[in-house]
Amino acid sequence: MGVLITVLAMLAVAGLVLLALSVRSVQQYEKGVVFRFGRLLPDIRGPGLRVIRPIGDRMRKVSVQTEVLGIPPQGSITADNVTLTVDAVVYFKVIDPVKALVNVRDYPAAVSQIAQTSLRSVIGRADLDTLLSDRDHINAELKKVMDAPTEEPWGLRIERVEIKDIALPESMMRSMSKQAEAERERRARVIAADGEFQASQRLTDAAATMADTPGALQLRLLQTVVDVSAEKNSTLVMPFPVEMLRFFEHQSRETDGESGGRLAHPGTARPAVPAGVVIPEPVIPAPAIAPASSLSGERVGSGGRRIGGRAEVARERRDNWPTPTDAEEALSG
Repeated sequence: MGVLITVLAMLAVAGLVLLALSVRSVQQYEKGVVFRFGRLLPDIRGPGLRVIRPIGDRMRKVSVQTEVLGIPPQGSITADNVTLTVDAVVYFKVIDPVKALVNVRDYPAAVSQIAQTSLRSVIGRADLDTLLSDRDHINAELKKVMDAPTEEPWGLRIERVEIKDIALPESMMRSMSKQAEAERERRARVIAADGEFQASQRLTDAAATMADTPGALQLRLLQTVVDVSAEKNSTLVMPFPVEMLRFFEHQSRETDGESGGRLAHPGTARPAVPAGVVIPEPVIPAPAIAPASSLSGERVGSGGRRIGGRAEVARERRDNWPTPTDAEEALSG
């Protein structure tokens, strides 16, 4: 009787051990792939408690969650021959557990390697400006390049690829900062020139309006005087019209032209002189200028006026020099 109880107890323990070896727990985010004596079974086990043969069967669990894989920094040369270092991140998931286990060994490492080679290839075909300004296009091209060798053969889907950082050489960063500064300065100059152009148009319109209404110019002048005097300045600056200066200039030119015409007499014909007769040139009498004499260290000019140094003497002689009118009167006399 005791032997029978011992045997039954041993059988019960063996049954419990076999049951423990046969039951497998599959999580909600996993898929179970069963190999029987090394041969793949077609059924894929879903989440929950799954029973397999304790002898000959082996279950591999594959996670179907989205995995994040960081790509180490890769040094590459762009299409415009700029050396830089780029690192990125890849988001992928398993859509076919059988292909991920059977067709490729250690699929995360395989995805990492193909991501590195694809990153170098895409960067080599793009220039620096596109790489910095249009990252969405670069990310989409990276995803397209990585999808081809991974989705159909390996059962993996590349959901997203993003470039995290682009490290540029120090010299290139200085050149880019100078370029950006020059661009900002160009925009500032264009904006300032545009403002000056608009202001000149407004001033032209205002000048035309004031020209049509003379009272407006006078009111503007008075307003300017009020604005200047509001600061309690001791000096008041009054604007002088430019038209008045032009009037004086015109009058001066007319006066010079009339005096030159009287001296030259271009329209007067000289009478004919018989042959052998010599007409002496008229002698223009010089005006009486009293010689400068010394008087107590000074000099006395014309009219008894006392003058000082050489500059005043020269000025006195210049003032008393015969004018064209005097010469003309002497010739006529």
